[in-house]
This record gives sequence, C-alpha cells and structure tokens, in this order.
Amino acid sequence: MEKMRKWGWLLGSLASMLLLVLFLAGHGTYDETTSRVRRSLRSIIPRRQQGVNLLTTDPKRVVLDNGIVKVIFSNPGGYVIGIQYRGLDILEMGNEENNRGYWDVVWKKNITDKLEATKFRVITARPDQAEISFLRTYDVSLGNGTNTIPLTVDKRYILQRGGSGFYAYGIFERLDGWPAVQDMDQIRMVYKLEQAKFHYMALSDTRQRSMPTAADRGRGQKLAYKEACLLTNPSNPDFRGEVDDKYQYSIEDKDNKVHGWISTDESVGFWMITPSDEFRTGGPFKQDLTSHVGPTTLSMFVSTHYAGKELQIKFEEGEAWKKVFGPVFVYLNSAPSSKNSIRILWNDAKKQMLKEVKNWPYNFTQSEDFPSSHQRGSVLGQLLIHDRYINESLFPASSAHVGLAALGEVGSWQRENKGYQFWNQADEEGRFIIKNVRPGNYSFYAWVPGIVGDYKYEADITITPGSNIKLDNLTYEPPRNGPTLWEIGIPDRTAAEFYVPDPYPTLLNNLYTQNHSENFRQYGLWARYGERYPHNDLVYTVAINNYHDDWFYAQVTRNTGNETYVGTTWQILFELHNVTNPGNYTLQLALASANNAELQVRINNKSDEQPHFSSKLIGGDNAIARHGIHGLYWLFSVEIPSSLLKEGINTVYLTQARGGETFQGVMYDYIRLEAPSSHTDSQVVI
Repeated sequence: MEKMRKWGWLLGSLASMLLLVLFLAGHGTYDETTSRVRRSLRSIIPRRQQGVNLLTTDPKRVVLDNGIVKVIFSNPGGYVIGIQYRGLDILEMGNEENNRGYWDVVWKKNITDKLEATKFRVITARPDQAEISFLRTYDVSLGNGTNTIPLTVDKRYILQRGGSGFYAYGIFERLDGWPAVQDMDQIRMVYKLEQAKFHYMALSDTRQRSMPTAADRGRGQKLAYKEACLLTNPSNPDFRGEVDDKYQYSIEDKDNKVHGWISTDESVGFWMITPSDEFRTGGPFKQDLTSHVGPTTLSMFVSTHYAGKELQIKFEEGEAWKKVFGPVFVYLNSAPSSKNSIRILWNDAKKQMLKEVKNWPYNFTQSEDFPSSHQRGSVLGQLLIHDRYINESLFPASSAHVGLAALGEVGSWQRENKGYQFWNQADEEGRFIIKNVRPGNYSFYAWVPGIVGDYKYEADITITPGSNIKLDNLTYEPPRNGPTLWEIGIPDRTAAEFYVPDPYPTLLNNLYTQNHSENFRQYGLWARYGERYPHNDLVYTVAINNYHDDWFYAQVTRNTGNETYVGTTWQILFELHNVTNPGNYTLQLALASANNAELQVRINNKSDEQPHFSSKLIGGDNAIARHGIHGLYWLFSVEIPSSLLKEGINTVYLTQARGGETFQGVMYDYIRLEAPSSHTDSQVVI
C-alpha cells in the first residue's frame, strides 16, 4: 500500500509538471494539453487489477466492469448500449440503444430480427470472471405469422479480471415441432463505433487506411449497386473521387482473425478477434465482410455473401438444431500518442489474436454446449496423390487443405451451413493433424493446390472426447482420363492468375493502387471487358497466347446498348496433328465463380442449336460485383467423342448463355483438355 501511495504521488507530480511545461510552451489550450498528458500516461501508470463488478442496481441496465473495460447492456434485451475503455466512450451514443452493439438474423426475404432478449440471467459472478446471459425463448404458439424467427437464442458475455476486452458467444436452438424456416441468410454481431473518434481501419498488414465517413457516403454518388459509392464531396478532400464499398474489404474466413478501428486522436484501438473458424459456415475459403464505413465492425457467423442461396440455412417443419457461434473476443488497446501509435496498436492486436488462437478452445465458458479441449478429439494422417500422368509413383499432397465437416458428398463442405468445420493445411509431405474437434460424426475432405477436384475419405469419422484417430495413408485419385494436351490457368480455385485489368482512374480505391495482386478489389472492372473486346469476344490460341495477359478474369455479359446485356462466347483454338479414333477426349472445366450463369460447350461448330454440354443455370455468388476473385467452386468433366475433332485447328466454344444483367457470368479456375488414355501423339501442341 505504501508503494502504491508513493507511485501515485510521484506520477501525479510528474503529470502536473509535464502539464505545466507543455502549456507554457504553447502546446494547445489547457484542456487540450490535459487530454494529451492523460493519453501519454494511460499506458504507463501501474494499475492494481480490480475484480469484475456486476452491477444490476438499475432495473433497465446491466453493467460489467473490471476497471479497464466497462460494458453496459440493456435489461432484459441484451443490447450492448455502451462500452467504456479507461473511461472513454467507444460506441456511437447518438444511436438508438438497439443500434450500437447487437446480434441480428436476416430471414424471410430480408426481415431483420435483432434478437431482443426477454430474460436476463447471471451465469457466474466471481471476482475473476463474470458470465451473463440474455435469453429469448421462442413461443411456438406464434407459428409462422410473426417476424420473430423460430429460434431460442442465448446471448452470452464474459468479462475477466485484468482483461482488456470481453468475450461474446451465442447459443442458437430449435426444438422438435417448430415451424419451418425457408431462408435464413445471415447471423452476425455488429458494433457501431463513435463517428467522431474512429477514422482509421485495419484488416491486415497491407490493408489498412484512413476511411471516409458515413456522411461522406451520404453526399456521394451511388454507383451500380447501393453498397458502392463515389465520394464527390467528402469531409477529407483526399478522398474525393474515390470509391467506397464494404465488399472491397472482404476476407477469406481462414484469414479473418483480427480487424477493427483506431482512434488516432486517442491512440485507442477496437478489434474483433475470431480465434477459430469452426462455427462459421461454408468452410475456410468463404469470403465475408469485416469492418467498413460507419465506423462499423462485424463478426459474420452465417451469410450468403460470395455463395448465394446455396448457403441459405433452411429448416424443415419440426427439425431440431443447436449451434454455438463463438466465442469471439472484443479487444481494446491503447498506446502512447506518437507517430508510431497506429503500428503499435495494430501489432498489439495481432499479438492478442495469436494469444486467443493459442488458448482455443477456451476452458472458462460456463455452457455445456461448448466443449473444452479435453472433451474434444483429433485426426492425423497423410494424404498422397495418384495421377500417373504427373508421376508414375504416388506423390505427397503438398500443402493440401484438409478438413472435417458434416457428413456429405465430395466437395459438399463448401455448401454446408448447419454444423461445425475443422480445417488445417498439410505439410510438404502431405502429413496433417486436425486438433480440437468437437465430438460428432464427420466426413474427411481435402483439396490440393495445383490439383483438380475434391477428395473425400470413404468412411465416416466419429470423434469422441479424447479420441486421437490416425488415418492410414490416404490416396487421392483426381479426375483424369488421359494425358494433358493443353491447359489454361492454375487449379487453385481462384481466377487470380488471369488478366485483371487496371481500374478506371476516376473509380479508384487508393488502398489497392500500389498492390497489383489486389487489383481485383477495384470497382467496375467488369466493364473493361467491353472496352478490351469492343466488337468480338475473346479468342485464345493455345501455344500462342498466355493466360496471364490474354484470358480475361471473368466471362461477363456484353452491353449492346440501352442497358441490354447479352451472353458472350469465348473461343479456344488448338491444333491436333492426329486424332485418336475411336476414343473420348475430356475437357476438365473448373470454375472459380458462377452467378446466374449457364455455361455451354460446343466443339468446332458455333452454330449448333444444341450445345454439346450445358451446365444449366448455376450459381448466385455475385463475386463479380463484390470484388471477389472467387465464389463457390464448380467442376465439370466434359467428354468429347473423337468424331467431333479433326486433324489441324480445332475450336472449343465456351458460351455463357444467360443475359439480362450486368453481373451474370463465370470466372474460370482451370481448363484442361485430355487425350484418350491410348493417345501417344508427342507432336500435340501444349
């Protein structure tokens, strides 16, 4: 106690002296100087860690406070109506109480349910940790005649002693006999920060910048869809002429572990940390929103973004279901005010993220629905590849992406939306281990960069608490009917290797102007197709053209005038010196994205009334409009009888037949023509 008094006297004297010196030296008004001194001392003053206080004296409020972070909730609704960090208000207090920090569900054709709770409960209240619950129980007597989704939702929040943030998770449940749900599109958590403070956003080491304001967007020009806005009269003139669109800040879920905002004036950061992907839908490569103008920070648990209705959750009449979303960690930090404060805050947020990842799964949650590490299991093994046209011997599935997801068919994991998924990446030898798997029945899935298609282990895998399952060497035989005659692209499930045009100088997001690999995030690139090919569609000649420069990243529609959009036909020309007859050639067509499209294949005759192959109507991922270089993956193996081919120059016609809208089209991942297995022509142009 005596040491604390001495510290307090010493630091108080130091603060007073520093305040006087700065004020006399002309560094702002007295109030401004006082604020600067407090910010500078905030990160160095030693603090005695107080316990967690749970306050419920106000019947309409619940407060969690550990002396660092104070979180204020509405009672019993469970909205986060205030967050204070070292006495500083973080949320936009001018918003309505249900529009500051909240969960929501979008369903029933864009009806938003903010999941307002009806019952508050204290789960645990100790000096080292408090966990509270805001519960809404579904009333089955309501039936379908309401905008309240048939779910019981338990919103949980945890604050720990000494923690510079709080944990949040939700338990969603349906019981037997409840009404059907035809379209649940989204589950998320939202925080809307104080507009006057937070102007700098950070998503990664290379994706961070000062941001425009919501008012700037309000004064701007709306573009082809409501999310895209041209800033015409921003408060910061440096932003004039830029495009702002929240989809330009999407991230694949596997990389979406920390993002948020910084108040440069206060040297304070607000971060959403997601230590695991297990509760997100669609697998680790699904893209989703992060933070965006508002300032707003999201935690997306379920969405149809970059996937479409195939990831819409549907429940049959009477179908039971339970799932835990989270926990995620809302982290706040501060740094001494300096020119390096942004870097310090971001690096500290990354460090905290790594700590949360290391501690996953948490052992302090008080719900039996969230198993701790000793209640989980693991799977390990090695994946090999057998493709004799690449290597006569088995070879390792280097860097394979391996995962456990709900029981299903080959590749079904990317459309799975009700269960949990657990993924990791194999080493160079194809060896892998997947840890901390919840008990349950799973299928084992994999795909390998550089190799076409998906792998699925033939047997189901049952995880029990403490189990450690070793799979014998697994062998993947990818789709293959014969030797490669030619190929276009790289089988990596994206269109990133193809030609991505430069953006319009008047429609830039300056964040991406210095990094060409991120060019696809710029607005309006789809319109460059008509400029590059004003009269005729793309023609690609094997062995002459190269896909980096000559294969447009997306096969989009063409505007023929008066906003009339029609499908397009691309041609691939290639030479055969002889044709194996009889025999079937195979065209492997892998798509990285499809949006309300129909891909048709014709061989050597563009005018054939019936295509040789049609995908029928596929896709709804909207990745072209939303600046994604991929959506959902599609693979079609198209057999081509040798009777359709000829010696000399042949042409494959690829027609995207659907029109009517700007953003209909496909992105290719990889195309390969295979000869029949008996083919021996070494003179074929590759």
